[in-house]
Amino acid sequence: HPAVRAGDYVFVSGQLPKDENNDGISGTIEEEPLATLKTIERIIAEEGATLSDIVRITTYLEDTRDFGRYNRAFLQGIGDAVLARTTVEAKAVINTKIEMEAIVYKPLPKPQD
Repeated sequence: HPAVRAGDYVFVSGQLPKDENNDGISGTIEEEPLATLKTIERIIAEEGATLSDIVRITTYLEDTRDFGRYNRAFLQGIGDAVLARTTVEAKAVINTKIEMEAIVYKPLPKPQD
């Protein structure tokens, strides 16, 4: 499952850069974070959430020497969202430069009395 809801939280499993058809893409260190954020955005939209509802993102970066370029693209893609984040270096399982997982806080609607 790409995401699991636990009460008011949605946990998004590690996501790779994909296009709108859910086909994996390989791009530059600037393109991959933007594509991965779009993938996460599509997943959390199913829970009624947006990127601004993300409270934490962990990024697995294949090469930390790319951090500066990745970070500029990430900040562009995340917009005004305020979140905690961690970036760690890890060899990718699939031919990509990054993988991201996220925690989203999106309270469930309160039952009507």
